[in-house]
Amino acid sequence: MYSLTKFTLGDMTECGAALRKLGTGADSMEEVANRTARYFYEHFLDPETGQNAFALVRFFKTHAYHDLDPELRHFADRMLSNSPAQPEMKCLTLLATAGDQLEWNDRAASRGHQAIPLPSEQIVAQAPMISQLISQLGLTINNVLSPDPDLLVNLQERTYNVFHIPEAKGSIHIPAQEDFIHPFQIKSVLGFGGMLPSGNLIAVILFSKIAIQRDIAELFKPLTLNIKMAVLPFDQQSVFRCVVRA
Repeated sequence: MYSLTKFTLGDMTECGAALRKLGTGADSMEEVANRTARYFYEHFLDPETGQNAFALVRFFKTHAYHDLDPELRHFADRMLSNSPAQPEMKCLTLLATAGDQLEWNDRAASRGHQAIPLPSEQIVAQAPMISQLISQLGLTINNVLSPDPDLLVNLQERTYNVFHIPEAKGSIHIPAQEDFIHPFQIKSVLGFGGMLPSGNLIAVILFSKIAIQRDIAELFKPLTLNIKMAVLPFDQQSVFRCVVRA
């Protein structure tokens, strides 16, 4: 178990080794994402209370609209309102979620984040949390929406920064203040991720009930590589878990 106030380089190395192994025996990226979200939720505790340090952990991946299943396409269509979706449009898709509330443990129960359409640079720039996530990771919005094939190798091999909001309350980058940040006592938000060979972005976002200092946040930067290693076998195939319907 780890403490967000005493997280060390040794802890980071141990955590990274565990994350790298989460792909063993998995049959989809969604399964690895679920294991990853559960790992962060269950292994970081408040040393004073013994409670989970993170109220909510989410694992996102950009995904082309035409590759989404019908339910997720319908979700994205509703968010687009009257604008028709382009087949190649990227959607920031929720692959996994874990948290304090029952509904936070089922991606299909999310009311606003199952498949967020990213139709243009202008519209993404107006979404405060998404645009800030992209910017703080060290990417441009265009890198995410239309990655240049000639630059893709550089994008996937580079080391990314972390998305860090040390004081979540009152932050202009976290819009859900009254219905999420305040009632669930979110102190800080931390995210990390990077580009896959497919040109899609993966990102893990942690909503913490404990304040996260910058030096601690920086220790999460190398964990991206470990998560990428776990999901790489499923990058361009078997992204979603196969659901057998009766």
